[in-house]
Amino acid sequence: MKVLRLFDILEKNLDENSNREYISTKCNGEWKTETTLTFVSKVNTVSRGFLKLGIKPNDKIALITSNNRTEWHILDYAIQQVGAVSVPIYPSISEEDTVYVLNDAEVKLCFVSDEELFHKIESIKPQIPSLVGIYTFDNVKGKPNWSEITDLGKDDGTQEEVEAVKNLIKEDNLVSIIYTSGTTGKPKGVMLSHKNIVSNVLASIERVPDPKSSHVKTLSFLPICHIFERMITYLYQIEGYTIYFAESLDTIGDNLKEVKPHFFTAVPRLIEKVYDKIYTKGTESGGLKRKLFLWSLSLIKNWDIHSPKSLKHRIADMIVFKKWREGVGGNVIAIISGSAALSPQLNTIFHGAGIPILEGYGLTETSPVISVNTLGKNGVRVGSVGKPLKNVEVKIAEDGEILVKGPSITSGYFKKEELNSEIFDENGYFKTGDVGEIRDGFLFITDRKKEMFKTSGGKYIAPQKMEIDFKQSSFIEQIMVVGDGEKMPCALIQPAYEYIQKWIKENNITGDNSSNEAICKNPAVKEAIQKEINRINQKYGSWEQIKRFELTPTAWSIDGGELTPTLKLKRKIILDKYKDYYNKLYNKM
Repeated sequence: MKVLRLFDILEKNLDENSNREYISTKCNGEWKTETTLTFVSKVNTVSRGFLKLGIKPNDKIALITSNNRTEWHILDYAIQQVGAVSVPIYPSISEEDTVYVLNDAEVKLCFVSDEELFHKIESIKPQIPSLVGIYTFDNVKGKPNWSEITDLGKDDGTQEEVEAVKNLIKEDNLVSIIYTSGTTGKPKGVMLSHKNIVSNVLASIERVPDPKSSHVKTLSFLPICHIFERMITYLYQIEGYTIYFAESLDTIGDNLKEVKPHFFTAVPRLIEKVYDKIYTKGTESGGLKRKLFLWSLSLIKNWDIHSPKSLKHRIADMIVFKKWREGVGGNVIAIISGSAALSPQLNTIFHGAGIPILEGYGLTETSPVISVNTLGKNGVRVGSVGKPLKNVEVKIAEDGEILVKGPSITSGYFKKEELNSEIFDENGYFKTGDVGEIRDGFLFITDRKKEMFKTSGGKYIAPQKMEIDFKQSSFIEQIMVVGDGEKMPCALIQPAYEYIQKWIKENNITGDNSSNEAICKNPAVKEAIQKEINRINQKYGSWEQIKRFELTPTAWSIDGGELTPTLKLKRKIILDKYKDYYNKLYNKM
């Protein structure tokens, strides 16, 4: 059948195989699996419950979960089927932003995963006039549970009412408002319709390699409230793949080995951390194992991924890279990477190890995929974000900004009509805010237009590209290049404290190393990081090179406010937080 609205995916799956394993979540050490039939039955039950509760089309229902789970997806489809609008929210955003989002969207009901989130929403409920009820997925003593909704919908005799509402829903109807966390200012609610997301899913299918397997497994652990992970789970469902939800970010390694997935998604920072662990383990083993590891790595660091493997490469594959693949389950056909730019060398290394990474590009406003690499002839260009999807038109403006048009592009931001008139050009192209170029059909991202800056000498600096390169150093966990209007670029750096502690011990570095503050002041650490800066600086013109840096003693995090939930830098907050460090860089003390 033809999928026009997101919930049409359910009927398609029922028609094709009602008894296949659909979605599985690990709870208390046990995988709990829903078949297509049981999953759809639960969706319909909740939809009937919503109608009994008086939910009307366009009512807003918030979903907040601390980890991906089956209940979230049941609620997602149930909300769609009654014409209501879902408002997924990151569990980690501040109380202030949570109040803002719930009020801006005029949320009527809120579903949360656990007791901690329940108390968070309950404490701010008096500030949200539209909010009628809060329900939990977990059983929390004395608190409303989502089972109350399923109890209301147990009588399947009212399913005709659900079907009647579904028949009225068109592909252009609003299905979700997704608030972008943003690096500055208040969150903006991106309005997405069924057509926006469905068109993106359908156009992306051809970019996912054919697994040639009757039972394709996928592992999901990126936040489901983010459109990247959400869209890919719809794609998995359309294609008949089974989705397994990881227990948490801390258990990904174990879950990969249990599930042995063919596909999973990741953000660059996660891939960097995986590589760091591989590198540390390989170099710490000592003796012959260390030599074999470094020899194998040298073969793929600058390997042309389109060339055949040499005899040495094949030997390294059997001795070393096979173990890498076993570490991610042994069956991975491809990792799909998005949300931020990935280091070309890291991408090359993973391709060389037989773990292809398909890097893509998009925004919440584009549902999200604009372009993505794919396996096959002329499908991958390392350093690019792939070729644009067939139903997305891409052009480059005179100032280098990437402009896009197509069925997956948002109609605008919720309640932001003035802003909506500014985000499209005179020909209806959406302004992405990213700078890039197209070469041989592949899209390359240069930087964020809003993040590029000029030094006082009039030279443009593209910080994101530089930050990707500098983060390849084992000594640097996070880095922010600064210098807007200043005479030279400098950097605020969060050292990789875990690695540095090991380095200090292995090299018998003297001095006080008892805290992060002490490490930042240690002359040997500063000297080591300076050497790394000098080494990487050589890739850049003299006007771009980082001249000075300051080390920050606190780890940059989502909870600390320095990073967005997708691990992008919140530049304004970092500058505000480390204003004294910035002033010291430019002798403004």
